[in-house]
Amino acid sequence: MKNYETEISATGLAFPEGPRWHEDRLWFTDQHARRIYAMQTAGALQTVADTSDLPGGLGWLPDGTLLVVYMTQRRIMRLSGTELHPYADLSQHARFHCNDMVVDAVGRVYAGNFGFDLHGGQAMCATEIVLVDSDGTIEPFATDVVFPNGSVITPDGRQLLVAETFARRISAFDLNRDGRLQSRRVWAELGEATPDGICLDREGALWVASPGSGELIRVKQGGVILARCTTRGTPYACMLGGYERRTLFVCSAETDDPDLAAERESGRIEQVEVAVPGAGRPRELATGGGL
Repeated sequence: MKNYETEISATGLAFPEGPRWHEDRLWFTDQHARRIYAMQTAGALQTVADTSDLPGGLGWLPDGTLLVVYMTQRRIMRLSGTELHPYADLSQHARFHCNDMVVDAVGRVYAGNFGFDLHGGQAMCATEIVLVDSDGTIEPFATDVVFPNGSVITPDGRQLLVAETFARRISAFDLNRDGRLQSRRVWAELGEATPDGICLDREGALWVASPGSGELIRVKQGGVILARCTTRGTPYACMLGGYERRTLFVCSAETDDPDLAAERESGRIEQVEVAVPGAGRPRELATGGGL
């Protein structure tokens, strides 16, 4: 089994999350600093926008418009210039804070939510994934999902893979031609791992950030672990990008507590070169996640 170890490429962040590789840059949200960043592979950070709510997942519409989740408001916002404007209101469909999302090739958005007050000590319960269609229609996509987190759509557009963090599994949702749920199944049981952010590589394996076990694992369908990666901080999300898509970028931090994360600014972007490049169409669809 191959074992990797990361190096640090950026520091001083509060809680980096939701990494995407887009237009030759790493994009991510700094959740508890309320900011969206883009990073060159050399580690230079550019502020894309400041946000008025905790930013979650990122994605792009076919016309290149950047979307971002506003977590506590349970909305999706769109970026126009340097300003963010409402795109979709999920508050009537998502039972608690929204989290990660993924956008498909025609502009459908699949967004998860916590389902319960994680940091307030509320009992865990299952929740739903919400679909925002390309025409703006908002409807439930799937129910009985346990803390849906990092998500990826396969390059053929036929499957949505979702990390169910506290169920310790990756679930596969087969999509019909209209992007609706056709069937679902367990893609991999992950044992002690707590899957947060995920990204897909060219061989169909997933890199999975597991904050509970403090590592990343590369896993194939069925649950066999192919490689492991040790990080400097606790890993929460990951993305393949860089030259030939062989750089595994990792969002890490020392804590996910909102107040402590903002105070300590212990968040980092870490990276390591891996053997198998990332999968995806020209507009990458793999995503991160968030606690």
